[in-house]
Amino acid sequence: MNRIVECVPNFSEGRDREVLSAITGAMERAGATVLDVDMGAAAHRTVVTMAGSPEAVEAAAFEAIRVAAERIDMRSHHGEHPRIGATDVCPFVPVRGVTMADCVAMARRVGERVGRELGIPVYLYGEAATTPARRNLPDIRQGEYEGLAERLRDPAWAPDFGPAEFVPRSGATVVGAREFLIAYNINLNTRDRATASRIAVRLREAGGIARDPDGEALRGPSGENLHTPGTFRDVRAVGWVIEEYGIAQVSINVLNFRRTPLHVLYEEARRLASALGVSVTGSEVVGLVPLDALTLSGRYYLERQGLSPAAPEREVVHIAVRSLGLSDVKPFVSEQKVIEYRLAEGRRALTDRTVREFADDVSLDSPVPGGGSVAALAGALAGALAAMAANLSVRQAGRPLAGRRGGPGRLLGVALEAQTLKEGLLALVSEDSAAFAAVMAARRLPQGSEERRRALDEAERKAAEVPAEVVRLCARTAELAGEVAALGNPNCLSDAGVAAAMALAGAEGAALNVLINLPGLSDRGLAETLRVQTLARLEGVRREVGSVLEATQRRLDPSGPG
Repeated sequence: MNRIVECVPNFSEGRDREVLSAITGAMERAGATVLDVDMGAAAHRTVVTMAGSPEAVEAAAFEAIRVAAERIDMRSHHGEHPRIGATDVCPFVPVRGVTMADCVAMARRVGERVGRELGIPVYLYGEAATTPARRNLPDIRQGEYEGLAERLRDPAWAPDFGPAEFVPRSGATVVGAREFLIAYNINLNTRDRATASRIAVRLREAGGIARDPDGEALRGPSGENLHTPGTFRDVRAVGWVIEEYGIAQVSINVLNFRRTPLHVLYEEARRLASALGVSVTGSEVVGLVPLDALTLSGRYYLERQGLSPAAPEREVVHIAVRSLGLSDVKPFVSEQKVIEYRLAEGRRALTDRTVREFADDVSLDSPVPGGGSVAALAGALAGALAAMAANLSVRQAGRPLAGRRGGPGRLLGVALEAQTLKEGLLALVSEDSAAFAAVMAARRLPQGSEERRRALDEAERKAAEVPAEVVRLCARTAELAGEVAALGNPNCLSDAGVAAAMALAGAEGAALNVLINLPGLSDRGLAETLRVQTLARLEGVRREVGSVLEATQRRLDPSGPG
């Protein structure tokens, strides 16, 4: 799954499991994967984490809000947590292959639909907010459910969607978009809460009261407390003691892990702890973490070790887990903690098979896996070879490559991009087979039915778009192979040439799969766009690979013809 959105709706029900089962069941029927259900009886609130493709998550969010409105009566709701409605808040979070702008658009579509179809007042918050006053959730919740009727009478607080009137049963709903929040704890070899708090003050954006070495507050000339500035944006932190572990922790909410990566926090905490005479022993992720958060850290630590950060994904994750000490207090199992891996749980991808198993499956009298999957695999192998040749060239150099422009810095960029292309093409191996299987399933639906027409339209569109994406990725892979051939270690010339040849094979095969699926598309405009784009890209790959192979053969065999 190359495009992933997370959604974390909060419901004003934390005691009735039947109600929550109805809500999560609606999510799953809409196509989303429910990853976690955290029920709180005292707060009378449940936080559900779901994820999936943008289309599935958007549909699931609406269905969850609809069922919550039917099953939860706010007139009898009492709990410790602030709330204004049955579905109190519903944020969309970009995880992979989607932008914040995509999630803002999703929030606005869902909000409009909830207001129009369900008659519930909807406010937009976070990155989807329509005014600065509505950006922060606590500002919208002010007065809570009990004060909602009065607030709705204020024109300044008219909802963004839905009726500007109090709906006693469902209250109001807040829909928005935000970055992924990572709950991240750093472990100390002490039980002293004050020490953890002093580190937290220095790490968090807000800072705090300045203290002397004995922990006493420092005061200015007028007796006022002096303030210690914080270090990192989008970071909230406190110090506490966890008796279960027998240690103090710096408990952190990372609101934007791209701006403040985990390894940056971890290394600064180590420095601060050392100055206070204690040590960081490891760290802990509470809940789920996006794959990108770990690969950022894994690549940082690989570079610190003098190794290429353009390693395979699983190796990068392994290095991150070990370097951050994520298994310090309890085992960190990537398959359970990384959101992308959780979504793949229980699904054995075609690329999880052995080479022999895959080749045997292709050779059977079954249309899947077929030419499209084989083309994607050829492209993935091209990306793998381009990454290998670039990595070897960088390692061999250790210094700018004599007589060549770009040097190891550019080749490292090639290796990193080639690894990304490899992963994308490996995912498309399975997606191509899944797309063709969906076409076959749609054709088995009753002839002439509206369900069959809709399912066939969607399946045939996907069956054409997947190989078109393979062509696009193979085209870029061919360009990278050309860079390696021109800039890399001469001993890797043959590998760069094979990478280019495999990229061409992948593009040629995928283009055939685009063309064979175009006649089935009902959207003829889309069909023509895909045809023109695919053939143009294929022609570009042919030119690129032709020149790469010609130059490579000439360098490998200077005495040959020409």
